[in-house]
Amino acid sequence: MNFDFSALLVLLTFASGAIWALDSWVLGRKRRKAATDEDGAAAPPEPVLVEYARSFFPVFLIVLILRSFIVEPFRIPSASMMPTLLIGDFILVNKYDYGIRLPVIHTKIFTNKTPKRGDIIVFRYPEDPSIPYIKRVVGLPGDHVRYYNKSLYINDILINQDLKGEFEVLLRGGGKNTLSWREEHLGKVDHDILIDPDGLSLNVDTWVPEGQYFVLGDNRDNSKDSRYWGFVPDENLVGRAFMIWMNWNSKNGGIHWSRIGNILN
Repeated sequence: MNFDFSALLVLLTFASGAIWALDSWVLGRKRRKAATDEDGAAAPPEPVLVEYARSFFPVFLIVLILRSFIVEPFRIPSASMMPTLLIGDFILVNKYDYGIRLPVIHTKIFTNKTPKRGDIIVFRYPEDPSIPYIKRVVGLPGDHVRYYNKSLYINDILINQDLKGEFEVLLRGGGKNTLSWREEHLGKVDHDILIDPDGLSLNVDTWVPEGQYFVLGDNRDNSKDSRYWGFVPDENLVGRAFMIWMNWNSKNGGIHWSRIGNILN
């Protein structure tokens, strides 16, 4: 079960605002009137619950607006986007680029841009929308996408890859796996990917439906993506990842300072 922080934030904002409003318009007036009726006696002190509600409501409201409509932080829990994103990276996601959606119900109320090829997107996993996923857009609506023998073809054009060297990945058992580190030229976006020369390759040949997107992880042989579960519908989009603001991985000694502030491409 995944914790829905957006729902909690909406609830806290509504509850604190309702308590403050109720006291301002009804209960507070009654307290002041009762004090006046008692020959100028001092009004009873404001209840502690009302004091907290009045103090925290603006905070909850500002965080709700920022997180729902402008930018939202996420943490990378897996290796599927290596070498672009590492386990322990904390990223910022632009919530405005792909249109504004209401929190919790995810209804779009403002249409803006659509994802471009090469964008790193956060979306609600189609098979379980409570889980946020992050992948790279490679196929746009109407595209013919083919992934064959570890090579990507878009509309029958091979997407070129340049070899950069080797990339060592630590395994859970303590060993190491050496991957092929390459730069892929995906339209106007040049980005790094990893290929496991000895790993199995799932071949796919498909057309992307209207209003949906085909996504892949940059760690191509260690990513559960559109090759396995299909397309990302537009209504599942959360936003575009654009920056790493922190990296914390206790297994690797804590903060990785060189990653802080990196812009994603």
